[in-house]
Amino acid sequence: MEKILIVDDSIVQATQLKAILEDEYDVTVAQRAEDGLRWASDENFSLILLDVVMPEMDGFTLLKTLQEKLVTQNVPVILITSLADAVNEQRGLVLGAVDYITKPYIPLIVKARVNTHVKLYRYRRQIEQQSMTDQLTGIANRRRYEQYSATKWSEAIRLHVPISICMFDIDRFKVYNDTFGHPAGDKVIAAVARTAAAHLQRSTDFLARYGGEEFVALVMGDPSEQIFRHLQKIRHEVEGLHIPHDPSVAQWVTVSIGGVTVIPEPDSDYGFFLKVADTMLYDAKKNGRNRVIWADEKLKQLWEKK
Repeated sequence: MEKILIVDDSIVQATQLKAILEDEYDVTVAQRAEDGLRWASDENFSLILLDVVMPEMDGFTLLKTLQEKLVTQNVPVILITSLADAVNEQRGLVLGAVDYITKPYIPLIVKARVNTHVKLYRYRRQIEQQSMTDQLTGIANRRRYEQYSATKWSEAIRLHVPISICMFDIDRFKVYNDTFGHPAGDKVIAAVARTAAAHLQRSTDFLARYGGEEFVALVMGDPSEQIFRHLQKIRHEVEGLHIPHDPSVAQWVTVSIGGVTVIPEPDSDYGFFLKVADTMLYDAKKNGRNRVIWADEKLKQLWEKK
């Protein structure tokens, strides 16, 4: 069931609006603009119905704030008001509202407009999901990773929790492609993605194809020793697939993994720690491949003993 947020300081009006919609939608009501902003930031709503006239922060100000926040800027907003004049309507549409509903409510019109914008939002999400998915592996693509990493980095700073940046690379992949051909190479990439994804299924885990035979993962909440051991299991599982490699370089297809765990501060630079993760991956490949090398919270290296 799609989720809708109503932000209206009048409990009578909000209750009336909720009664019109609650048979078809999961409806949440916030009576203060600040509460509405918090709910909108923390939950996944398909539509926000926002009263224009509210104390402390009016609907126009809240709408502007919602449009500026990364996590809420794509959620459609319908303004609800008795100010049925062209000036206010134009102001709301310029700020990013998708429609207006005027008081008193006419249930059929309310339902029709809400249904239309929820369907449009659902369709847009489907299109965006397709554009954010790597077609070969079915996991997130580089574009999705760029968006997700920015959001999760900010979240890790706000919550003051560890976040791990993991880089995977299929060992000697060019040799594999030259020996077995690109269609076989695509199957290897897909197999590695499935194996890694099977071990990164929590809501706090994220895996994307970074490019070519390289992958990136983000894991929140785990200390460095724990994620280090977890990634060793993934490396071992990939080797355990027993995909034959060119015998002149290796028996099986394997991966090298590098990464870093950090508890970021407000002035921490994500780009710097991404480079640290990439350096750990380089060290893993330089020192024999098919291994995990990690940088802990103090940037001390953890080496997988083989």
